[in-house]
Amino acid sequence: MFFFHPMDFLIFIAFGIAMWAQSKVKGNFYKYSRVQASAQLTGVQVARRILDKHGLYDVTIERSNRGDLSDHYDPRSKTVRLSGPIYSGASVSSLAIAAHEVGHAIQHAESYSMLKFRSALFPAANIGSRMAPWLLILGFFTFEPLIGVGIGLFSAAVLFQLVTLPVEYDASHRAKVELEELNFVSPQEKVGVGKVLNAAALTYVASAAIAVLQLLKFIMIFAGSDD
Repeated sequence: MFFFHPMDFLIFIAFGIAMWAQSKVKGNFYKYSRVQASAQLTGVQVARRILDKHGLYDVTIERSNRGDLSDHYDPRSKTVRLSGPIYSGASVSSLAIAAHEVGHAIQHAESYSMLKFRSALFPAANIGSRMAPWLLILGFFTFEPLIGVGIGLFSAAVLFQLVTLPVEYDASHRAKVELEELNFVSPQEKVGVGKVLNAAALTYVASAAIAVLQLLKFIMIFAGSDD
């Protein structure tokens, strides 16, 4: 019953949605990576101009060697890391993703509340995602109270996933605003930017849904064991 639970059917559906969302991300990314933006600026140039507009001269930009879609902002070193196609590309996808990552840098500079909350949750969420599955298995087969401990730790990981949603949506909103205010995209290109960023947001929604369903499954198993 621990390995095959009725909740698994919903989890499988959520996994299916996640896979579809991931394919949507890649599809839109590659589609609009072939559409050159009228601004004729590369991702790194756009990122730098948005950062400078906000006075974030201490935020650096680096090329990431982790492959496509490995773009991220590192708040510890105040560094925006862009993958090769985004860093040197001048496509609609390049501008959208570069602006999105800069959106996180702006959040950091402005002490955006949800970003601060997510950062505070990270240590507990990291431990929870690593330890919870083992505690749940041990609790089910050996010492039952460990299931409750595992659920508590896993809850931190789930909360982290849920808090990630407004953080990512806000960064995408900031990206769209910045690109429009600086006239880096035309009205037609703005549609492409929206599709690239909205598809990426769907992956976070699907991941959060999977995490919530898994948590509900564990709670139901724990409640059932008490009965």
